[in-house]
Amino acid sequence: MNTLIRLEIARTLRNKKFMFFSLLYPAGLFLAIAGSADPNDKVSGTNLTLTLYYTVAMASFGALTSVLVGNSERIAKEREQGWVRQLRLTTLPGRGYVIAKVASAAVVSLPSILIVFGLAATAKHVRLEAWQWLALTGSIWAGSMVFAALGVAIGYLVSGDAVRPVTMIIYFGLSILGGLWFPTTGYPEWLNDVVRWLPTHAYAAIGRAIEVGDAPAASDVAVMVGYLLLFTGGAAWLYRKDTLKA
Repeated sequence: MNTLIRLEIARTLRNKKFMFFSLLYPAGLFLAIAGSADPNDKVSGTNLTLTLYYTVAMASFGALTSVLVGNSERIAKEREQGWVRQLRLTTLPGRGYVIAKVASAAVVSLPSILIVFGLAATAKHVRLEAWQWLALTGSIWAGSMVFAALGVAIGYLVSGDAVRPVTMIIYFGLSILGGLWFPTTGYPEWLNDVVRWLPTHAYAAIGRAIEVGDAPAASDVAVMVGYLLLFTGGAAWLYRKDTLKA
């Protein structure tokens, strides 16, 4: 399994177009959205300025972009090209395959987070305590593993021709409804009752709690852990199911 993890990381780093898209797209959105924001304007219903809100939102969005889109499309292509068929000839368990994919995705997600934070600190003069920067980086990076596992599951659930549109629907749906593009405080009450159970909502909420110096809500942590178990288990099950069909 360690060999596969190293191989997956090397393959990810060699994909220059994907690296460019994953690193610069969220950073560009941060500058476009937060660049013109008044540093004193606050998001309704929170103690955060727009700049602080989008610092966490775009860092989370960047990590989501790196791990979800990349994993799903890459796995669908690997299935078509026969790479997965070769892995079936080994003793690699389903969980080993999922872990390898999640580990390779983590290599890309960390730089995307750091770039957004660097822009926030330099271009928008965001000032947080050292422990807050470290806690934000750690929580967003760790939380991205949830979506990396989701990407693996989508890659096995959907065929190569359909994987991109399906991934994009899930990707933008989770981003918009979860509050990564727009504050959810402006949503109708009934919609807020729904979106608080989405992984992206809990993902960003953990970061916003750290920004104001609070401990993340136990409910948000529980939502993330629950989805991690669900997506990881589902991805491993789909891998084994695909193996049995071969």
